[in-house]
Amino acid sequence: INFVLYSVRPHCSLVSLVVTGLARCAWHSLPSVRAVSLTAPLGQGVPQSLWKLGRLNHVAIAVPDLEKATALYRDVLGAQVSATVPLPEHGVYTVFVELGNTKLELLHPLGEKSPIAGFLQKNKSGGMHHICIEVDDINAAIVDLKEKKIRLLSPEPRIGAHGKPVMFLHPKDCDGVLVEIEQA
Repeated sequence: INFVLYSVRPHCSLVSLVVTGLARCAWHSLPSVRAVSLTAPLGQGVPQSLWKLGRLNHVAIAVPDLEKATALYRDVLGAQVSATVPLPEHGVYTVFVELGNTKLELLHPLGEKSPIAGFLQKNKSGGMHHICIEVDDINAAIVDLKEKKIRLLSPEPRIGAHGKPVMFLHPKDCDGVLVEIEQA
């Protein structure tokens, strides 16, 4: 049932609570109206998730020449860039480019089995590799995503470039985008 509460005008002493229809203030033909809905809010009945998406942490770009790409962002575009960091467990070298509200992660292959080497074989001049979104509870997110039939690219989270647990989601389950989730 929806209830509508008609507010009292300063000079009107009658308050009307109406289930259906329209009540009128005794001294005026139309009272001022404030609707108050007592129906269930939109989203009620939708189970609340035990985890939430946070901010966009970074956009990762695979580059065939890490020094050239670093120079572009640092010397041409004037961005602050990190030192090159090898991550052998992920098969990449990384450089982070600081932006006002997020970062770019430049990726270059480290070793023959690097996933970035395969990406660059298909995309000779490089390109966007993945996006990384923070989550407030990566373990709850992983359980929930598995239940929702989203394929994960490793059986357990691994420690990522920021020293926090990360998990990659299969691009075929994410509209063609490789998504990395990272513990906030």
